[in-house]
Amino acid sequence: MREPGDLSGGITRDVLERDGIRDAFAHRHPNVALNSDADMRRSITDTLAQRAAAGDDRIWLFGYGSLLWNPCVALAETRSALLYGFHRDFRLKLDYGRGSPDAPGLMLGLVPGGCCRGMALQVTAHDLEHELLMVWRREMLTGVYRPRWVDVHTAAGPVAAITFVVNSSHRCHCRLEDGEVVRLLATGRGLLGTSAAYLESTVDRLDAEGIDDKRLRALHDRVVAYKR
Repeated sequence: MREPGDLSGGITRDVLERDGIRDAFAHRHPNVALNSDADMRRSITDTLAQRAAAGDDRIWLFGYGSLLWNPCVALAETRSALLYGFHRDFRLKLDYGRGSPDAPGLMLGLVPGGCCRGMALQVTAHDLEHELLMVWRREMLTGVYRPRWVDVHTAAGPVAAITFVVNSSHRCHCRLEDGEVVRLLATGRGLLGTSAAYLESTVDRLDAEGIDDKRLRALHDRVVAYKR
């Protein structure tokens, strides 16, 4: 029998279907405020309504972190994509998820400025809102992100995509010196695993897609050196 709060297998489709992250956080981190499922469903409806008049029923996500290597949703197509106006950075210091009160960790988010190479992920149209609920349950549970429509550039042309940008008013938002970023990435650990593993999986996936993120690669190399 699964222990309460056990997410040792990581985020999977089964975990999202049973709203398992909520259950785990409620058990292990009862002081962390969580958005209700009803609130997230309303957020999905509002987000979709913003593009309802566009005449294109395809829904794309722009993945720049864990959605690249563990989307957990049905995808019809993926494309390499470039987003202008935002870049990914470790701007979320968390004491839950891949961190804990004793070993806080860091997570990626999109923040204004520069550009970001990632992937455009087309969500399969069948039962679209249920697929998006799976995404919202992982990205929007604690409110560290805000959903946003962005225009991304792909080899097959531009597409409008939903992505998740850092909520700068959230208590977890931070901006740290690189030395502290490396330390937290090397030591952060929580019920979803380690921050170092999150960084490594992201860098590995970017490498596999031919995306050269020099900052993430440099952070990865410094984290490896820190842990030796």
